[in-house]
This record gives sequence, C-alpha cells and structure tokens, in this order.
Amino acid sequence: METESEALLARIRGEFREMPGLRLTPVQARRLWGLDAEQCQTLMDALVEVNFLKRMPDGSFRAVAAR
Repeated sequence: METESEALLARIRGEFREMPGLRLTPVQARRLWGLDAEQCQTLMDALVEVNFLKRMPDGSFRAVAAR
C-alpha cells in the first residue's frame, strides 16, 4: 500500500511531467498541493536528490530535462 508521501511524490512528478515548462516557487508548490512548509521542503528535496527536480538560483523548482 502506498504511503501518503509516496502518493504526494507521484502526484508532484505527474504535474511536472504533464507541464514540461512548469516552474514553481516553494510557496506556489505548497498552495498547489496543499502542503505545509516542512512537508513541501521534504518532498521537493527528495525529488532534487533523485535528480527529478532542479532547484534554480531563484529558489524555484523545475523538472530536470530528459536525456
């Protein structure tokens, strides 16, 4: 059975895949997915760690381009 975090990670990945140019600030991401600041940071950090997302110099996140 999928945990809440796994479900959220799958949802976030899906959003970025559906909208290839999507770029979100942490505040926008929290609002879009209904997350608190800590949850959002944990999930976004996890996706940066596995090289799915990239943190931009302005603090926003975007998907890493497919190779």
